[in-house]
This record gives sequence, structure tokens and C-alpha cells, in this order.
Amino acid sequence: MTDGAPRPVGAGRRTVELHRPDKVLFPGDDGGDDGGGDGSGGGATEYTKADLVDHYRSVAPFMLPQLRGRPLMLERYPDGLDGPRFMQKNTPDHYPDWIERATVAKEGGTVTHVVCGDTATLVYLADQACVTLHRWLSRATRPDRPDRLVLDLDPPGDDFAAVRQAAGWAGDLLDRLGLPSAPMTTGSRGVHLVVPLNGGHPFDEVRAFAHDLAELLAAEHPDRLTTAVRKDDRGDRLFLDMGRNAYAQTAVAPYTVRARPGAPVAVPISWDQLADPDVDARRWTIADAADQARTRAWAGLSGRGRALGPARRRLDALRKGVVRPHKVSGRM
Repeated sequence: MTDGAPRPVGAGRRTVELHRPDKVLFPGDDGGDDGGGDGSGGGATEYTKADLVDHYRSVAPFMLPQLRGRPLMLERYPDGLDGPRFMQKNTPDHYPDWIERATVAKEGGTVTHVVCGDTATLVYLADQACVTLHRWLSRATRPDRPDRLVLDLDPPGDDFAAVRQAAGWAGDLLDRLGLPSAPMTTGSRGVHLVVPLNGGHPFDEVRAFAHDLAELLAAEHPDRLTTAVRKDDRGDRLFLDMGRNAYAQTAVAPYTVRARPGAPVAVPISWDQLADPDVDARRWTIADAADQARTRAWAGLSGRGRALGPARRRLDALRKGVVRPHKVSGRM
């Protein structure tokens, strides 16, 4: 089975050849509810490599500003979701010369990551069956200075009402600390809250702040939230995961597709949308994520990066119970 002849695909100033465009990456499921992953509440829809390429082309104007300059880790499924998964950091030698690369330090040496700055690269990666793009929270030019902090709200099951509630608590606390934040559905089970930073602090400082932030949230809501890393210690509480805020760690990129039935997409949303009971982590798929992207829910987020100094002083005061800062609106 050839899955179709190679097909030229226009991508900005380049034409990229798409191989096996009819190759099924996301098998369909006619047997019941997959948890809403296809947005319909029924069985998951079948999607091909050509469908994946069409998605990345359609969201490129909104996705590329979130990717430019950042090393990527690529999650690939050459034989579709039913086949093996490859987590790819190093850029293969056979990748075209026009694909941007960034060499960064790792323990015992260096690694050369792909950096995606144009639509042609997105299309090429999709042709390589790269389903999900995971981005660094820092840029290749300053790899130890993150300009994003990510709080991952991870529920014990598919209870998105618990995620919505936890996001509200976290957003309120960030408001009190004077930090803007914006939610993103993960396309899996939870939500990422993204806090823009000014890039002036090393990862160790950002990670320590994120840890103390999560500990305070869990202390304020001990029956509903936890920072316990071991699943056996969490019970039915939602896990506040701050582990992504470290050098060389990654988070799923906005508008990336997740390797789940129905091809759900990680989508930036507004706080008002998060409050909508019809919205959950897999609300948008490659069938309609571009429509949500056009709402520009994160408009202006990148221009609101903050220094952590003032927020750290407010956080320390709250932890000591000394003062409750005046609420500062940081919501998008």
C-alpha cells in the first residue's frame, strides 16, 4: 500500500513534498464515545498525514510566533498512533539545510534541536509524522533564561470541572502577585497556565518561584490540590505540576496536535472560554482548531513579560501570612 503518490505542498516561499499523504495517522473509532476527543461526543474521526499538514498550514500564522527561536522536541509516529513513538531531540543529518537548528548544552556535551520559524518547516515536520511539537520555555539565544513559566493542571481523571476550578484559584493567586496569565487546553486532560516573563531570571530562580507558588496553592486548597509527585500520594486531588520550569524541559506548544484519538489540539483560550461548561481539554481538534486560533485569545501576551522580583516579594509575604497584596488584574 503506497498511501498515495508524493504531493507538492506550497508553504510560504517553498514547496515541500508530502510523502504518503493518505497514510492514516489517527485511526477512526466507530465503537462509542472516546471522551470527546473528536469534538462530537461519538467515535473518533480518522485523519491522515495530509489532514495533519493541512492543520499546521492553517494555524501557522498563530503558531509560529509561539515557536520562533525555541528549541523543539519532536514527538513522531511514522506508522500512526498504533505504531511506535519516537521522541526526537537531535536533528537528523538528512533534514534540509534550510531548516533552522540550535545547538545547546546538555550533560556531557551538546544537542542540536530543530527550531521552527516558518510554515515550510511545520509542513516538513508533519511529513516526518511529527504529530506533537514540544517547545522549550526559553529561546536558543538565551537558553538558561526562560521567558515563560508554565503551571500544568493535571487532574487524576477526566474531571475537567476540577481543572476549571483549580485554574480559577491559580489565576486569582497570580493576579494577587501582579502576574498576567493565560490558559491553554492541553488536548489531553488538563490546562496549562502560561505566565510571560521578561527573560531576566535563570531557570533555577524561576523553578524555585514556581515550586513555592504551587505549594501555596496546595496549602490554600489541601483537599483539592496537591504537589505530590508520586501518583499514589495524590488520591483524588489535582496535581500542580511545576516540573516543566527547568533547563531543557519542554511543554506542548500552542496549536500542536496531541497523539490521541480524534486528533485533539492544544489551544490557547480566554478566561471567559475556560468558564464555559462546554469547553474541556479536548474541545478542539484539527477539524476546527484554526477557527479558535483566529479569535487570538492570547493577543498581547508576549508583550506583557514581567520580572519576578515584585511577585517574589508578594509571594513570600503571603507564605508568611504577613500581608495580602492588593489584587492586580493580570488576566488576558
